[in-house]
Amino acid sequence: MDLFELARTGDAALLAAIDEGHDVGAVNDSGDSLVMLAAYHGHEPLVRELIARGADVNRANDKRLVPLAGALFKGHEGIVAALLDAGADPQEPSVRQAAQMRGRTPRA
Repeated sequence: MDLFELARTGDAALLAAIDEGHDVGAVNDSGDSLVMLAAYHGHEPLVRELIARGADVNRANDKRLVPLAGALFKGHEGIVAALLDAGADPQEPSVRQAAQMRGRTPRA
């Protein structure tokens, strides 16, 4: 079972795998977390469930990008709100850069 593919595609089987003991904080070879992949690809319900299961909303990947930056860049407003509500840092450098690139401002 590829947890990262499940996160990328928004497959709810990921939640069952976590509930069965797989690490909600797992990262792939690029440092992408499950919540980063789900956020970037626009899977809001999955992002909210990963947060509820303890996903680190401020964990950066190997390119120093955090989930909020990916969601903001892609225009996933509901995910942006969920990440901010869960404590994502709107002042993180990759978030500020994504906001500038998209002409958006994350709420503080």
